[in-house]
Amino acid sequence: MPLTTTFATRPAVPARRAPARIAASLFLLCFASLPVAAATAPLPRKAFVLQPTVSSVTLSPDGRRIAWLREAGRAREVWLRTLDEGTTRRLLAHTPAESLDWSGDGRWLMLASPGQLDALAVTVHGAGQGRSGRMATLGAQVRRELLRIDETRPAAAIVLETTGPRGIAAQARWHLVRIDARGRRELLHGAAHRILGFALDPRGRLTHVQRVEGLSLVVRRIETDGRATEVLRCTQMRVCTPLVAGEDGSLLLRAHVDTGDGTERIALLRLGRDGTRQVLHADPYGEADLDGIVIDPATHAPRIVAYRSTIARNHALDPTLRPHLDALAARLPDRDLRLSLGRGPGVQWLVEARGGRQQGLRWHRYDPATGTLSLLFDDAPLHARDRTPATHIPDAMLSHRRPVQWQASDGMRLHGFLQLPPGRDAARAPLVVLVHGGPWNHARPEYNGIAQYLAHRGYVVFEPNFRGSTGHGIAYTLAANGDFGNGRVQRDIIEGTRHLLASGIGDPQRVAIAGASFGGYAALLGVTFEPDLFKAAIAFVPPPDMAWTLRWILRNPESMALGRTVPMPDMLRMLALDPDDTARMAALRAQSPMANLARLRRPVLLVAGGEDRRVGIAGVVEYAARLKLAGKDVSLFVDDEAGHVNRTPLARESNLYLLEAMLHRHLGGPAPTPPDGALRGYLSGSQRLCGPTLVALCPRAPTNGRTAQPRTAAPRD
Repeated sequence: MPLTTTFATRPAVPARRAPARIAASLFLLCFASLPVAAATAPLPRKAFVLQPTVSSVTLSPDGRRIAWLREAGRAREVWLRTLDEGTTRRLLAHTPAESLDWSGDGRWLMLASPGQLDALAVTVHGAGQGRSGRMATLGAQVRRELLRIDETRPAAAIVLETTGPRGIAAQARWHLVRIDARGRRELLHGAAHRILGFALDPRGRLTHVQRVEGLSLVVRRIETDGRATEVLRCTQMRVCTPLVAGEDGSLLLRAHVDTGDGTERIALLRLGRDGTRQVLHADPYGEADLDGIVIDPATHAPRIVAYRSTIARNHALDPTLRPHLDALAARLPDRDLRLSLGRGPGVQWLVEARGGRQQGLRWHRYDPATGTLSLLFDDAPLHARDRTPATHIPDAMLSHRRPVQWQASDGMRLHGFLQLPPGRDAARAPLVVLVHGGPWNHARPEYNGIAQYLAHRGYVVFEPNFRGSTGHGIAYTLAANGDFGNGRVQRDIIEGTRHLLASGIGDPQRVAIAGASFGGYAALLGVTFEPDLFKAAIAFVPPPDMAWTLRWILRNPESMALGRTVPMPDMLRMLALDPDDTARMAALRAQSPMANLARLRRPVLLVAGGEDRRVGIAGVVEYAARLKLAGKDVSLFVDDEAGHVNRTPLARESNLYLLEAMLHRHLGGPAPTPPDGALRGYLSGSQRLCGPTLVALCPRAPTNGRTAQPRTAAPRD
C-alpha cells in the first residue's frame, strides 16, 4: 500500500500545536522507514537546469537492437546499438526528427518530425536495405499527423489526414491512411467526423475507429461491407480508446468502467463482438486510472499494465512475467519502470527507469532468461545554458517523493504528493504549496525539478491533486463542478495545507503558494482570500480572471487544439464551465483575483510571456498595473518572446532564482546565489515592476511604477 495517511479535519492550526504534535508523530511514522538524506552543501541552480541529450529510445521487434536520438551541438543524431555484439554506431548525423520507432519487420526506422515522416534503412544481418526516403509530409495544406507505426506490416505507418479550413470542424474531412516505406498509400477509412483512434486485427485489417460525434466519443466496428456500426459510446469526458482487435472480432480498449466500488476509473476492457464486456484489469488499490499497457506485437495479447497517479506500479497479466516484474522492482526500487518487450521467447527487454528522486532517465537491458540487469546509458545531460557536460544529482542528495491523502470537509478523499527537506526538521521548515496547472492535469510520482530544488533548499513541498484533477477517475475530475473561483476546488488546496500543518508538517507561520497557469491562478486566490495562511504568492503565466481568460482562449483559433477530444467550448460545458452561461461566468469573475485586488495584502510575483496564446498577457499586465496603483507589493517579469511555456535555459534558471528570492524574503529561507552577467541581463530585460520587498534583488532600478507594455498585448473586453 502507498505510504499515505488520512488527516482529520481541524478548523484551526496555530492555536492547536499540542494536539498537532501527536498527529505529527503518527504521520511521520509513514516516513520513518525511509532512508533520510543528510543535509548537504547547496548545489548550484544550474545543477537543476540540465538539458537531456538522449530521447526516443526504442527496442527493435526482435529485441536485439536499440535506437535513439541524441543531441550533439546544434544537430540531432540517430544512433544504433546491437545488444548481442555490444557495438554502437551513428546512423545519421543530422535529422529534424523528434521521435523514432522501428518498422514492424525491424528493417527500417521511422523518423517523425513536425513537418515530415521519413524511413531510414537499417542494415540487417549484413544485407543492404535499399534507400532511405520521405514517407509523408506532415502539417502541410493537407494536414497529416502520425498516429502510430503499423506493426502488422513489414514497414508502414498509420497517418491521419485532415482537409478543410483550419478550426472549422463542420467543413473538415478526416482520412485514416496507411503509408509504407516507399510512400505508397492505402485509404483505410474516411469520415466527416474527427477520427481519434483505431484498431487493427493481427492481419492488419482495420476493424474499429473512434470518432467524435457531437459531444460523444463513438467506437464503430468496420464491417466487411464497409459499414461502420456503433459498438460503444462514451459521454461526459469519459475515455474509450481502441487498442487492438482479436481474430475473433473482440476489441481491447482503454476505457472508463465501474471498477466495483461505484467509481468509474480508466481500466483495461475487452469488448466482445457480441457486445459483452470484460474488465481485464483495474487498479487493485482503487486509486488510479490505467496509464500504460504493454501489448504483445505478435499475438495482440495484453501482457503488462501500469498505473502512475499515486505510486508507479506495473502488474503482469501474463503470469509468466510476474517473477520478472518482481525482480525488476526489487533491483530498481521506488522507480517508474516503462517496459518494452521484443517478440518471441528469450528476447531482451528494454527498461526505462524514472523516479521521484532520480534526475533524468536511465535505460537498462534486462535478460529474462538469466535475470541479468545492466545499465545501457542515462540521458547524458548538459548544463542547459552553456551546453557543457554535466552529471545528474545523486539520488541520495534528493528528497523522497511520497503520496499523501487527506479528507476534505465534505468527506471526499483527495490525493497529492509531499517532499520533505533532507536532514531538516519538517515541523519547523517553511512550507511551499506547489499547485499544478490545467486544471485538468495532475501531479505524478515522477521527478519534479522545481519541487526537488525547493526541498534541497530546505522547504517542505506539498503538491495537491485537488478535485478537478485527472488520474483518479471521472468522478474525481467532474467533482469540481465548475467551482474554480474561491470555492470548492480552492478549499481542497487550503484544507490539504491546513491538514499538513495540523499534523506537524511545516511551520504554519512560514507558508507560501506557487504554481503555473491554473496553478498560478490558485496561488493568487490563495494570498487574496487566505492571507493569514499564505505569506506570499509566486504565479507563473497566471490568469487573474479565469472567466475572461476562458472567453479570450475561445476567440483564438488555436483553442480548437486544446480540447483533448471534443472541441474546447463543448469540453468546458461538460466541466460546468460554459462560457455562454452568464451567471456562471459572472460568479467566476466576482471571485477572481482581479475583482478582489483590494483584499490583497501579501506580496505577489508575476512571471508571464508576451506571446502567450493561452493566458492573455493583457490581463496579467492590467492586474499588475492595478495592484501597483493600489499600493500593493507586486513584481512583474515578462519575456516578450515567450509563450505559455518557456523552456529556454535562461528562463528556467530565472524562474528558480525569482522563486527562491521571494521565498527568502517572505519565508526566511536561504538567499539565492547572485545571478551572473547573463542571467542578470535576462532578468533586467524582462523586469517590468519590482515590488518593495523584492527590489534589493531586482537587477535594475524600478521604473517608477511604469509597466512596459508588451508588444503583443490585446485589449480586454
